Parts: sequence; structure tokens; C-alpha cells
Amino acid sequence: MLRVGLTGGLASGKSFVASALSKLGCHVIHADELGHAVLASGGEAYQQVIAEFGSGILNTDGSIDRRRLGALVFDDPERLGVLNSLVHPAVFERQERWLAEVAERDPQGIAVVEAAIMYETGSDTRYQKIIVAMCTPEQQITRAMKRDHLSREEVLARLRRQLPLAEKAARADYIVDTSGTKEETIRQTESVYRSLRSLVQ
Repeated sequence: MLRVGLTGGLASGKSFVASALSKLGCHVIHADELGHAVLASGGEAYQQVIAEFGSGILNTDGSIDRRRLGALVFDDPERLGVLNSLVHPAVFERQERWLAEVAERDPQGIAVVEAAIMYETGSDTRYQKIIVAMCTPEQQITRAMKRDHLSREEVLARLRRQLPLAEKAARADYIVDTSGTKEETIRQTESVYRSLRSLVQ
């Protein structure tokens, strides 16, 4: 089985590329969904995060308010580092379990993990190939403002916390340019898929 990492930046088209790869037959999992799961009530990081950041991050039903939690760490790299140290190990463990299950179920398969901060966390070394989805910085800003209902300043603040897309692209095995039409993005993704498939036949 081939282990593939799919990354990019905020609103760079990662999820669209992930969806296209899934339709082509790849097994796909999203790190963000795993992050939600480990912070959910009963999740591996739930109690530790409450102990560290206090009950003020909880909704009335006892669930963690991710927006409130994010506000506590957004401008504080040290606190963000603490949060990541509680969440990332559990996310990586779930990824590894999933990868092992896919390998057992489909030894000739392609398993794709989609994650926004793959290079930033050093987890790119877990994969045999890396795909970067990229577009122009202005497209990232426009897409994120529309999708997440954020101000331009809020988007720029988030982008400053990520490695520039150009730097990620320089380290990637494959680049999918999502700045054009959806059809163009799909064609590029199909080309990447054919190349990946040739590695596991």
C-alpha cells in the first residue's frame, strides 16, 4: 500500500483534490475530522484539554467549543504548542490505525491523509509521497473569506501561521494547481493518480 500525504494551505483546494482522489479509488481520511474526534466528549484529548484550558471552553452540553478554544491560543504560540502537544499525538495514532486497516484490507491500495499543517508538524515524513494543492495567495484569501465568513485581516492572520504555499510546493512530489477551473484541477488530479497507481501495481 502507498501512503500519500495531501496538504496545502488555508482554502487552497485540498478538500476538492481529496474528493477527486476518493472518486478515483483512493482511500481518504481528513486530519481535521480526526482532530474533531479526539476533542469530542470521550475522545483521547478531551479531558486533558479541559484540564489545561479550563471549563470556560465548554458549551452547555459539555462539548468543547473549538472557536472559543482557538481564540485562547490564536495569538499565543506557546499555548498553541501546548494544545498541539495534547491533540496531535492522538490524531497521529488514529491515522496510523486507519493506515494499518487500509493496508490489511487493500494491500495494493493508495491511502491519502489530508492535513493542512503537514510540513509544520513534521508529519510529512510519515508518507511515501506528498501532494500539495495550491493556488494564488489572493485566491486563498477570497475563498477563505467566502467559505468561513472571515474578514480579510482574520484570513491573513491565519495564513501567517502556515508555511507559504510556494515553500510547500518546493518540497512536494506532486503539485495540483487549483487556481483554474474545477475541470482543470480534476485533470491534474487524474494525472497524479495515474502516477501513484503505477507505483503500486
